[in-house]
Amino acid sequence: MMFTSSLRSISLLMLFVFSLPVTTSAQTSNNNRVIVLTDIEADPDDTQSLVRLLLYGNELDIKGIVATTSCWLQNEIHPESIERVINAYEAVQPNLLLHDPNYPDAETLYSLITKGAPVYGMKGVGADKDSEGSRMIIDELAKADDRPLWISVWGGANTLAQALYQIKETRSPQELKRMVSKLRVYTISDQDDSGIWIRNSFPELFYIVSPGDDYGSATWTGINMQINGVDNSTISNSWLATNIQQDHGPLGVVYPDVAWGMEGDTPAFLGLLPNGLNESEHPEWGGWGGRYELYQPEFNEKDGSSIVEPAPETRPIWTNAVDEYRPYVPNQYGRTVKKSDQTQKNDKATLYRWRDDFQNDFAARMDWCSQKYEDANHAPVAVLSHSDQLTVTSGQWVNLDAMESYDPDGDSFSFLWFQYPEAGSLESELSLGAENVHKVGFRAPKVDEMKTAHVILKVTDRGEPAMTSYRRVIVTIKPS
Repeated sequence: MMFTSSLRSISLLMLFVFSLPVTTSAQTSNNNRVIVLTDIEADPDDTQSLVRLLLYGNELDIKGIVATTSCWLQNEIHPESIERVINAYEAVQPNLLLHDPNYPDAETLYSLITKGAPVYGMKGVGADKDSEGSRMIIDELAKADDRPLWISVWGGANTLAQALYQIKETRSPQELKRMVSKLRVYTISDQDDSGIWIRNSFPELFYIVSPGDDYGSATWTGINMQINGVDNSTISNSWLATNIQQDHGPLGVVYPDVAWGMEGDTPAFLGLLPNGLNESEHPEWGGWGGRYELYQPEFNEKDGSSIVEPAPETRPIWTNAVDEYRPYVPNQYGRTVKKSDQTQKNDKATLYRWRDDFQNDFAARMDWCSQKYEDANHAPVAVLSHSDQLTVTSGQWVNLDAMESYDPDGDSFSFLWFQYPEAGSLESELSLGAENVHKVGFRAPKVDEMKTAHVILKVTDRGEPAMTSYRRVIVTIKPS
């Protein structure tokens, strides 16, 4: 696409004039606050995930990065490896500011590096076993901040366990309840024996996990597994080398090669990003980090994927859910998209269905490390012409419109509307017509009781790499 320089300048000016105040407000009041627990150096994927996390530092309120142990790194911690990644971030942060002024400075990030206990699991939980990391969690929970505090657990969870132990020992029952109610936890499986202790000891705690020792049955593996009938190129080593590691400055240089699996820890924060699709308080709605439902899973015996001894769950947890996913693929003639012949149905589909989108978003942000604003790509802005919450009656015609969507770079972009059946309660399929136009419509089906339908708008630009934004419309259908 060719545009005049004056048009491009106007587009850039409009972007900064109209979006800057909103972005700044979001940084201080709306972004998810998060503390990361990482067994960095147990596997290169923690370093990979940390690189990505810092590139989303403008859209997350990072409150701590804690070096911890795990079943793979039982007696040592490596805060210096966190510092090494932030050192690379420091070199590119001035250029990132050209793309968003809300990127945190490196000094702030250095101050957030703390240590968990350099021991395995429950050996680090009990009287007089506090660590810098456990105290940080307590201090952050005690602040007068109404936002939930997300604990993104990439390794063992004993730092969180010790914080909860100490709160229970030193606070009133009312204060304990209040502080636990503010916690949100996403753990990448169970990588020590403290996870099951936490869930059993604090049954009201919001906890997302694929429990047990079988990594192969975990939703998070959808980020890096090869899927039959699906283009897997965006997780290939060659793609990573070209789009992330090489010619993207110091932050790309510190992104290591894959050893066991690419970025197995990244799903622990992908669902916290404000992309119009994710809704962190509703794991059952699905998003970049996968989709999860609240139930008490059946106990599976140990099968050897991990050295953590599994135990039965004693209460409901947010865990694996299944999507039936039939992707849209490009169509050379006529309507630009069509449904693939391949249908996938499993829990991992809840995550890998978005994989190309979040990989391309990551690649575009890596470009921000070294390119000027006008030379890089930025996400389109998906704008609804109506509320994202609609209530209608059976038989009523419903119009959905996104005509006011735009791209800050002046790029062309495409629309795609689709129903997300598993996110709602409506069993029947909605007929949206031509799903790749700015306006679609459907007649609300007959229902005998109130039902909800989730319709996702996906707006993708034609910049390089292509970037995507979303809006979710929840339609409540009442009986006539």
